[in-house]
Amino acid sequence: MSDSIERVKCLIIGSGPAGYTAAIYASRANMNPILYQGAQPGGQLTTTNEVENFPGYPDGITGPEMMMELQKQAERFGTDVRNGWITKVDFSGEVHKVWVNDEKEIHCDTVIISTGASAKYLGLESEQKYLKLGGGVSACAVCDGFFYRNQEVVIVGAGDSACEEAHYLSNLCKKVTMLVRRDEFRASKIMEARVRNTPNIEILMNTETEEVIGDGQLVTAVKARNKETGEVIEIPATGFFVAIGHKPNTDIFKGFLELDETGYIINKPGSSRTNIEGVFVSGDAADHVYRQAITAAGTGCMAALDAERYLASKDATFEVSTSTYN
Repeated sequence: MSDSIERVKCLIIGSGPAGYTAAIYASRANMNPILYQGAQPGGQLTTTNEVENFPGYPDGITGPEMMMELQKQAERFGTDVRNGWITKVDFSGEVHKVWVNDEKEIHCDTVIISTGASAKYLGLESEQKYLKLGGGVSACAVCDGFFYRNQEVVIVGAGDSACEEAHYLSNLCKKVTMLVRRDEFRASKIMEARVRNTPNIEILMNTETEEVIGDGQLVTAVKARNKETGEVIEIPATGFFVAIGHKPNTDIFKGFLELDETGYIINKPGSSRTNIEGVFVSGDAADHVYRQAITAAGTGCMAALDAERYLASKDATFEVSTSTYN
């Protein structure tokens, strides 16, 4: 092995609630974890202004503040938190190999993947503006719907998740306008029926979003165009929700780990184990159902415990095999 290759007991790829929680547990188990934060240190939660549904924060906390606290907690127990991201892996042999920024090579006894998933957005300049300002654009109704109680909102999407989020918002908001780009839903018939039968959900078919309108700080309306007639309307709204899917950040693992058709890593039922021994997954890289900070943290705990047990079993096997020859 080259002197330039680093050997680590536990490498954690990605930060956020999953990665930092895994780091806290791995550190306390004396696994000496090294965590690379990735291209977005702190993960998706750093784009969230207010987090009010994570236990332990009765007055709420901002996403960036929570991530800073989790990082400090992980570092307190000895986690080596580093800047940079993993650009290539090789899980084909007994040694798990990864490369940082296409340069540094690391050989790992265990790897915990916490790379998360990125919400898909429409890509409109105005959408991105108010997303960055935290002024009314969101990709998570469960996370942010509470802030729009008794207000009017717009949601874009046509799949099961969009229907589910629209229905969730309908229980909080005065009115929900749902924009569907085509002349039919992609959702299952039962989910489509649910939104169609909800009185305060208005569905506009064949309708595209043209612009998110605001006062420079907060969203005030959404401009939309009917694809068939060309008619442009402005829909009053204080919130604009995008529900057109997520993309798991798992491309570098293709060819080594089992992924579903969307790219989510497939874990063994009831565990964080993947199809490769010694490689574990936590958070939104595997979770396409819940996608919450608290569930990500829970799977981060699972991954660290599974990795610890894996290392213990390997040590026990080594002790048994060597004692045979003594």
